[in-house]
Amino acid sequence: MHDLGSDRDLLRYARQLVLPQWSLAAQENLLECRVLIIGLGGLGCPAAQYLLAAGVLHITLCDGDRVDLSNLPRQILYGDGDLGELKVEAARRALERLDPAARIETVAATVDAELLDTLIPQHDIVLDCTDNFAARHSINRAAWRARRPLVSAAALRWEGQLTVFDFRREDTACYACLYPELDADSGDSCASSGVLGPVPGILGSMQALETLRLLLGQESPLGGRLLLLDLLHWEWRTLGLRRDPHCPVCACPA
Repeated sequence: MHDLGSDRDLLRYARQLVLPQWSLAAQENLLECRVLIIGLGGLGCPAAQYLLAAGVLHITLCDGDRVDLSNLPRQILYGDGDLGELKVEAARRALERLDPAARIETVAATVDAELLDTLIPQHDIVLDCTDNFAARHSINRAAWRARRPLVSAAALRWEGQLTVFDFRREDTACYACLYPELDADSGDSCASSGVLGPVPGILGSMQALETLRLLLGQESPLGGRLLLLDLLHWEWRTLGLRRDPHCPVCACPA
């Protein structure tokens, strides 16, 4: 286990170490946790930054895309010099500048069932930072099979949503209970409907917060609940989620 033995380490994490929910032992444990972030766009960039800054040093980044000019207003790990680069490699470099002790692994690929079944069991928790229903459903199924907590967020226009599926609990609803799987993606996308950069920034930061909460052994208030944000009017509301007894994912035997 990593030992927080130096004054520099203690100073780095000093502001969170004084929190009543934190401790030196919790911080040392956090340094050993492994987190998988799937999608290095507007959600994944701030989530990765805040997790690493809090002391989550083992992070795997998974994304097959390259940095595009239209990404820069919201995907804050990247700059003009990264255009055309694989997002995971540009993100890795940026995160290593933030903390040279970072142990970042990269997977430059679009996720499929086989890849997810390999990656997710190797990690303590997975963040779904993708932007399409097909990927979200694939991640949901794999996280449920591996019994790993899934922190899921989405952002569009001025709106967003966030929920936690803690699959360590037998009674947890899953993403397919909330949004039944369709044969093809439908609905709006950021490309067609737009998104304001701070919106996924807020949601990605909230994903990092819920991830830290779970890694500290706390129960998330968003377990079994969906948080809906209207950031144009600053209106937030939560909906209760119930497990679908006919869900093709979580109602089936493992």
